[in-house]
This record gives sequence, C-alpha cells and structure tokens, in this order.
Amino acid sequence: MSEESTQQRSTGSSPLQTDHGNTTIQDTVVSKVAGIAAQEVEGIKMGGGGGSQAVSGILGSITGGGGGSQTTGVSVEVGEQEAALDLTLTAEYGKSVPQLTEAVRRNVINRVENLVGLRVTEVNITVANVYFPQDEQQQLEAEQTSESR
Repeated sequence: MSEESTQQRSTGSSPLQTDHGNTTIQDTVVSKVAGIAAQEVEGIKMGGGGGSQAVSGILGSITGGGGGSQTTGVSVEVGEQEAALDLTLTAEYGKSVPQLTEAVRRNVINRVENLVGLRVTEVNITVANVYFPQDEQQQLEAEQTSESR
C-alpha cells in the first residue's frame, strides 16, 4: 500500500477529495461496478430472474441497451465519500445462499472501494429466485438452434 493511501485512511480523508480538486462519482458507475462484481461470484445472476430477465434481455437487444444486465437488480445511494447498495439477485439451486451472498458482499465491497474510491457502508442483498444450470444450458442450446435456421 502506498504511503499516500495509508495516510488518507489514517486521517479519514477520501481519495476523491484532494487539495487539487474533488471527484464526483455518479450512481451509474457504482451500479455497474457492483453488478459486475456480484456476477463474478459463481452461481449468481443479477435480477430476480424469470420473466423480467427475459423481457429486459429482449428490450436490451431491441434498443441496443448496452450494460443493462450489469446494472439490473442494483440500487445505490452515493454520497461524497460513501455508498450504500441494495442488490437483487438469483442464486443457483443447490448452492448455499448464505455463502453465496457473503461472497457477493465481500466482492462488491472490495471492488467498489478499490476501483471507485467510495467507502461502502452496507450491501443489502435480496435473493429473489433460484435457477437450475441444466435448464439454462438447454435454453441456450435451443436459442442457438433457432438462430442457425
């Protein structure tokens, strides 16, 4: 760890507020970083799953909406130095939900604090659905078959 970042932590100042100016982080940046970080955990998909995921996927492909899947299920409150996050996700059936959510929480906090520079005060997680990996594979194969026709 650099001497400067150690000094900032010990004095309580933020890397976003310096003598040379302030940096403001938009909610969308934190949402995208958190969504990507959550999906880095194996067995997790963002959003509640079911029909809403299918509809958002279709709408994204029609409107060309890039990045929608990365922020689906992410709600943030961003201040000058802190952020609080609410995540809604779908967990893989057969995996321990407490272990998955703790892994998501750790990864989201780590990524947001290190990449964005905001201190994360809380990460609330709602598990809204479960998915079955074998059903996902069958659906993907069916989609690929229909696209090749």
